[in-house]
Amino acid sequence: MLALKMLLTIAGVAMLLVAAAIPLYGVWLRLRAALRAKESAGDGGAEKERLTEPEEIAWRGPVALAIAASLPLLIATSIVVVPSGMGGVRISQIGGTEPGTLYPGLHFITPMIESVQIFDLRDHLFTTGAAPETGKAGARNGLNVQSREGLNIGLAVTVRYRLDPTKLSSVQAHLPQPADQELVPPVVASAWRELAPAYTVREIFSSKREEVRTQAANTITKKLAADGIVVEEVMLSDIRLPEEYARGLEGLLLKEQEDDQLGVQTDIQQKQVKIAELEAEAEKARKVKEAEGDAQSKVVEAKGEADAMQYTLPLKQKQIEQSKLEAEARKEATIENAEADAQAKVIDSKAELERRNLLADAEASRIRLLAKANAERMASEADLLNKSPLLINKIIAERLSDKIQMVMVPSDGKFFFANDVFKGMASNPIMKQEMDSQDDPSQKSGH
Repeated sequence: MLALKMLLTIAGVAMLLVAAAIPLYGVWLRLRAALRAKESAGDGGAEKERLTEPEEIAWRGPVALAIAASLPLLIATSIVVVPSGMGGVRISQIGGTEPGTLYPGLHFITPMIESVQIFDLRDHLFTTGAAPETGKAGARNGLNVQSREGLNIGLAVTVRYRLDPTKLSSVQAHLPQPADQELVPPVVASAWRELAPAYTVREIFSSKREEVRTQAANTITKKLAADGIVVEEVMLSDIRLPEEYARGLEGLLLKEQEDDQLGVQTDIQQKQVKIAELEAEAEKARKVKEAEGDAQSKVVEAKGEADAMQYTLPLKQKQIEQSKLEAEARKEATIENAEADAQAKVIDSKAELERRNLLADAEASRIRLLAKANAERMASEADLLNKSPLLINKIIAERLSDKIQMVMVPSDGKFFFANDVFKGMASNPIMKQEMDSQDDPSQKSGH
């Protein structure tokens, strides 16, 4: 939007310049024509003057162009871009400061009537230097306060603050500008100068330093918050004491340090003496404890031996009784094991007998079944041989050699397609010889 605003502004200014250049060019032409007319007054006539007279200046075009140029200029002036970290307030020429804050971004205002004042909403630092003597360097930015004793103390104070965005309209309308630079320094100085007389130099410098800083921060925050300034932190970085007081305080601190050192040494010596006494008492107590321990240990040993003698005989008697009981238990266990083995053997013999009987019955049944099957097979073979006596020859030939191949044909040879083939093979000596060689393996190997 900044680029658009710049382009609109450039376009409007360019149009205004062109609108102003057109009539100026016409005026320049008329002046040049007037100069030429004076030069040619003695030579020229009325006709020559009429021919060299310039045209009238054109005013309508430039006026229209100027009016057109006001449009982009008005649009450009109505665009306001608030940068990041800033805030703005509308100021009307009619109603004054308008409520509300313009946050970072693009905003539109009424041109020629409204304007925008920008405020920095980021954190600011106000710092004072510790300068107790006004004649020294840094007295202009120094903050001097008086303690309860009436001594001047220089304070180095840093205040971190920012403007409240919700109260920018009130800041612009009621406070001097820039508000932070005009209000923060006197408020900070006033708060510290009102607070310091309630404390001594020593309290401000060391014992109640944090308390003084906290109260000053609360006072500054409360006063500036009413004017739209938010205080984030108040820091007390340095305190400059008067030279005489500083020297006296330094000597006092040295004496206190020496006193503390002597006190520490005294405490150390007392503790060493106490440690020696405690060590002696501990050694004595240790020896007493050792003697008591030895006596008690001897008593316990004697008592233990007596108790052991009292319990030894009953224990041995119990061991003997236990050995007898174990021997009887082993004897009974041996007898019971023998009886159990005998019973087991009887049971095993009975089981073996029953198994053999079952095997014999099974073998007899198998033999009966085989005999029956063989009888049935022989009966069926006898019936078959009675019906076909030629089967005897086939069976005998098969039993003689597994190389013989038999083909059974009807005895009369009727209706058998291979009858003629066999007859031809029988009449052909070569085929007959090959057939004989196939049937006789010895002849085949000879060839």
